[in-house]
Amino acid sequence: MHPFSYLEADSAEAAIRAAGRQSGAVFFAGGTTLLDLMKLDVMTPATLIDINRLPLSSIETGGDGVTIGANVRNSDLAHHPAIRERFPVLTEALLAGASAQLRNMASTGGNLMQRTRCAYFRDLNANCNKREPGSGCDALTGINRMHALLGTSAHCVATHASDMCVALIALDAVVHTLQQNGTRREIPLTGFYLLPGDTPERETVLQQGELITHVHVPDDPVGRRSHYLKVRDRSSYEFALTSAAVALETQGSTIVDARVALGGVGTIPWRSPEAENALKGKPAERGTFQAAADAALAGARPLQHNAFKIELAKRTLVLALTEIL
Repeated sequence: MHPFSYLEADSAEAAIRAAGRQSGAVFFAGGTTLLDLMKLDVMTPATLIDINRLPLSSIETGGDGVTIGANVRNSDLAHHPAIRERFPVLTEALLAGASAQLRNMASTGGNLMQRTRCAYFRDLNANCNKREPGSGCDALTGINRMHALLGTSAHCVATHASDMCVALIALDAVVHTLQQNGTRREIPLTGFYLLPGDTPERETVLQQGELITHVHVPDDPVGRRSHYLKVRDRSSYEFALTSAAVALETQGSTIVDARVALGGVGTIPWRSPEAENALKGKPAERGTFQAAADAALAGARPLQHNAFKIELAKRTLVLALTEIL
């Protein structure tokens, strides 16, 4: 066990000041991922800054959308009436993740910062560039059935594990943060995550000590007709082999607007403008959906054990779009 300090912050400003004083400090809310990784010695923070006392646990609704505090628990968010009505894809994604007990603890901000479930990342005896930069990536030649097809590099092929984030990226969510200098930032979720490239240890655009305060989901008619479909090896408490978050707006039988994001296949929650463009202006029928699926997976780069995901992801997307109708 590595020694660490524990601090309860009573304001957002106090939290980021504390984080600035200690390079090994991390924010702590639900801890459903962090504590696991600390027990495995994958993460060894010098200081845990408990932010549960901060006033970041509200869900505020308005004409321009819904604002979700960083400390809102996944279960509360999933069952909130405004989320169920305006963004059913988000409710479905949240309820598809983890277990009821974990959803009662896991926070919105923590889910955004969730680390990969790659077995090599979590095994200190394995080489992992994300955990130890420059050490190599054993997943490239190892058992890589669960790994990514999209956004990969020669240094990392780990998938992003979140269901919630796949739905949020399809809904054009914006992450609000507070920086060390007091500046507030608004970061579209489409620009929040970093592809692994040569630096897989850098997963987001956040700076040291930058605190997520809330997430805004803009109100858009397309979000009201949305759906999340998750395919996995067992029916509960399992990460996605493939998943799809989709939303459609139609006039008659023609698709006038669409949102498509994929999970289980990307190194980040994978928004697919290629699939969206293949849907817009086209008839809402299976042939259109298949063309969108082909476009979404056109850039897939399979490994030895996960090539099956290409066809599975296409079928997942086609079925998700079909079920919306």
